[in-house]
Amino acid sequence: MTLTVKLLLIAALVLSIIIPFGYFLIGEKNKKRYKRAVGANVFFFFGAFVIAGIMLFGGMPAEAAEGAAETAGNAAGFGYLAAALSTGLSCVGGGIAVASAASAALGAISEDPGALGKSLIFVGLAEGVCLYGLIISFMILGQL
Repeated sequence: MTLTVKLLLIAALVLSIIIPFGYFLIGEKNKKRYKRAVGANVFFFFGAFVIAGIMLFGGMPAEAAEGAAETAGNAAGFGYLAAALSTGLSCVGGGIAVASAASAALGAISEDPGALGKSLIFVGLAEGVCLYGLIISFMILGQL
């Protein structure tokens, strides 16, 4: 893949993030704002996905000989991507879980200080999700 194709791909992906976010922040302040922002986000995301697919698979017959040599590099790249996704997504899920568990725990502790031990267990279980994702990413990286 040439440098210009890579730069166009990166530009399309960056614009697919910036345009809907700007539309969400600057758009009119009514109830349809959220639906329009999600619609614009979906449109630009899948548009960038189609453009990326065309750019990546458009020149396959001419680059078939080069593709065989790059297969090992692609496998390692997908391994790093899998490790990053397992850590990142587990931490996002753990953060959402801790946010709700910790706020409920603070409410319970304010009413009954004896509930501290029970509530900390639930917050710790929610944080455990992040640790599981980190362990899985270390296991993936160990296989590369």
